Amino acid sequence: MWPDRRVMDLFGIALPIVQAPMAGFSSTEMAVAVSTAGGLGSLGCAAMDTVALRDTLSAASQATALPLNVNFFCHDAPPPQRENDARWLEALSPYYQEMHVPPPDLSTGLIEPFDGERCEILEEFGPAVVSFHFGLPAADLRRRLKTAGAKILSTATTVDEAVWLEDNGCDAVIAQGFEAGGHRGMFLTEDPHTQIGTMALVPQVADAIGLPVIAAGGIADGRGIAAAFALGASGVQIGTAYLFTQEATVGNIYANALRAAKNQPSALTHVFSGRPARCLANRVCRELGPMAAKPAIFPRGIKAIAGLKAASEVAGDGDFSAHYCGQSVALARATTAAKLTSDLSRDALGHLQRLGRVGA
Repeated sequence: MWPDRRVMDLFGIALPIVQAPMAGFSSTEMAVAVSTAGGLGSLGCAAMDTVALRDTLSAASQATALPLNVNFFCHDAPPPQRENDARWLEALSPYYQEMHVPPPDLSTGLIEPFDGERCEILEEFGPAVVSFHFGLPAADLRRRLKTAGAKILSTATTVDEAVWLEDNGCDAVIAQGFEAGGHRGMFLTEDPHTQIGTMALVPQVADAIGLPVIAAGGIADGRGIAAAFALGASGVQIGTAYLFTQEATVGNIYANALRAAKNQPSALTHVFSGRPARCLANRVCRELGPMAAKPAIFPRGIKAIAGLKAASEVAGDGDFSAHYCGQSVALARATTAAKLTSDLSRDALGHLQRLGRVGA
């Protein structure tokens, strides 16, 4: 009944709904529930070391044989930037003093990009889909994943990025509109002014490439899914709405902030990691940004604020926490991941029927 089945046929799924990976805030239970309901559940593995990655894939493979998406960052490991790091730590120094937190060493304990060791683990487990943020890994790693049978996805925030991803072996492209929560997937540009909304981005990407397009950003109900299909998408990726499900691992402070957000604006900021990300605006975002500061380069920016985040949350507030949130947060409702997936599909098909895009 769907007007474009390319995403469903590509991944072997019944519904054209991809749960966003949301590293640290989704769960294996969420991914399995979404896949069981007919969509494509995603495992956010970007921040995992190899031990945690193996454990996660082992648990997921025991829980379901249905297709799952495994997601990673593929940023360049940053060279030493002592002056820039020192400048950012100095900007944060009043907060370190206030919260009685020592400034961290930014040279160790960082999120690592996708590499050969992680690829070897994926070759062992053979996930159906492997997706990336911030471009793609090296060509030899991509070839190994394809040989292992994986379909490869990555995120484009501009038409140029979408064309590059097609030229470099992606099987489908996620078109991430400006409304989307979490980190921007931008990789051919560092300029946030290049970023455009989902309604403008999706049809341009659909016209520019021959791959299936998965729309992301500002989609949280059936109306948004129907609109994405009308614009040329053959699937959608949804994140913020899944943060309201029982399977999300957001914690009470984050969950309360999401429930209270309603129509309050989110902000594009780089104070939490060094890369632009859409979050709920909080104290540190307002006082140091959102984009005016020059933070430590990603991923060192994450470690720079981690101690402040932990101390603040112990005290019961989220002044230093990155509460990733898209602009559709007011549309989200508490539910389960399986029910959300089914409800989104049913509502979207209803809207598409009324638009005359599918048969009754």
